[in-house]
Amino acid sequence: MSDAEQDQSQPLIAHITELRDRLLRIVLAVLICTLGLFPFANTIYSFVSEPMQRLLPEGSSMIATEIASTFLTPFKLVLVSAFCLAMPVILHQIWLFISPGMYRHEKRIAAPLLISSVMLFYAGLAFAYYVVFPLVFGFFSGITPEGVSYTPDIARFLDTALKLFLAFGVAFEIPIATVLVIASGAITAKDLAAKRPYVVIACFVFGMLLTPPDVISQMLLAIPMWLLFEVGIIFGRLVKHKPSEDDNADKE
Repeated sequence: MSDAEQDQSQPLIAHITELRDRLLRIVLAVLICTLGLFPFANTIYSFVSEPMQRLLPEGSSMIATEIASTFLTPFKLVLVSAFCLAMPVILHQIWLFISPGMYRHEKRIAAPLLISSVMLFYAGLAFAYYVVFPLVFGFFSGITPEGVSYTPDIARFLDTALKLFLAFGVAFEIPIATVLVIASGAITAKDLAAKRPYVVIACFVFGMLLTPPDVISQMLLAIPMWLLFEVGIIFGRLVKHKPSEDDNADKE
């Protein structure tokens, strides 16, 4: 290998090494959160399932149909909770990895967007728990046919709950994605606003695909997605894409 090839390979090796270190820190953060939450696994599950249990018909209760469900289901929830709790650390490590290659004007908007993305993700989880859960689970509990015992399985409930958490957590990131697209110069806020009818249709399609098969949860996801898209356009109008010819002089 020539000296020139060795010089070119050094930055690549350094980036791979740094990426490995960042990933190890992320795994360590999730592991620490998991170990810290594990003693409270049943308490966490009781908290998440409280809207379901509160809305069950009188005399009904949740059941476990598999032998290991009473252990694996709360443990699965602990892993997901640990990931959510470690989200600031995860995003911070991602930021530290990509920020050296960013321009000064990109860094100015990236830091607020990073903080906002964390807050919006948690807001999506809270919206799902406090608004969507009571309506969706109340709907399913209320339409139980006469003579049928409604006893949801704890593992199936968690699958549905995690699906809703993920859907709303990601959906609440729409303003961030919208601002980033506008800031990158890929499209202007005016042109993006002109595509509003297609976006509304897409919101309802995603609402149909990402939520349980009921109209309530689909509407509760689609409408906030549309409103968050509008919020993203509003903030996107405040962001001006910096001309590419200034980038070399602006990079740190």
